[in-house]
Amino acid sequence: MPESKKHSEIPILDTKQLEMELLGKGGVPDSLIRSNIHQYFHINRVEDYFRMVQFPLPSDLQPRRITVYSFFFLTKGKSSRSSGLNSYDFGENTFYFTPAHQITTHRFVRNDVEGFYCHFHLELLAHQFSTKELFAEFPFLQFNAYPLVIINDEAKNNVAFLLERLLNEYKAEKECRVDILRAYLLTLFTELKPYVEASKPKTINAASHITEEFKKALTKHISDKFKIAEYANLLNVSPNHLNKCVKQTTGKSAHDLLNEMILLEAKVLLKQTNLNITEIAYKIGKNEISDFARFFKAQTGMRPSEYRIE
Repeated sequence: MPESKKHSEIPILDTKQLEMELLGKGGVPDSLIRSNIHQYFHINRVEDYFRMVQFPLPSDLQPRRITVYSFFFLTKGKSSRSSGLNSYDFGENTFYFTPAHQITTHRFVRNDVEGFYCHFHLELLAHQFSTKELFAEFPFLQFNAYPLVIINDEAKNNVAFLLERLLNEYKAEKECRVDILRAYLLTLFTELKPYVEASKPKTINAASHITEEFKKALTKHISDKFKIAEYANLLNVSPNHLNKCVKQTTGKSAHDLLNEMILLEAKVLLKQTNLNITEIAYKIGKNEISDFARFFKAQTGMRPSEYRIE
């Protein structure tokens, strides 16, 4: 199934909903959001956010899925974020990319961090390029791509200039020029290209490779595949071999990882949608609401309704 069609069926936060959620919960002051362009592009200094907000807000630490692409760039400090079932610890001179529709969680960030947060709609860049061309040119934008790009101090000077230029243009509000945002964002991504491959970890063995591919498949197909055999078929291995690889790599069973991904999906649906509990149960492969309730409480110690209002 084409990715755009598949994900269009999954409830997600668009930028306006994200803005209302943050403002409505006493989070981000409206002075940080330039609403006339916010739905297509936003950038702010991370340290400005922490000066205005008592971090972490509950919404900061909850799994979420939004319609825009984003990156978090640290010039100082440390953070930990997750994409799907993978967690990543990173520090200064590092970009963390999150593609649209990816479930992500902001697990930890030191309150002395400095850097930039930016989100953008792909249409901003697709004015001159097709989506296929953008993904080929900038692989860190691809769904399930390795999210970290680590640069050196020399590149940091060029990157800092481009981010400052984007921030200044964004602050122009009604006078903000979209063509300038597009040009500098594309230039920024071009600066990162030489560092993409060097930033990726080396695959240790075949078992770890299959495990990573299983995690990616879970992230992509969790709304329509709920059995280990279905994922084993996707990866062209037997269910037993898949379980053996996962166990060897993570110490967990393949079914454990499947349950973790189902739980992430359930949390997103509970917090980001108005679907009732029965509808959510169906969307995560639980045909009976009682099965969903038992599953969720076993994983979290809470009933789905309790988590929703927490």
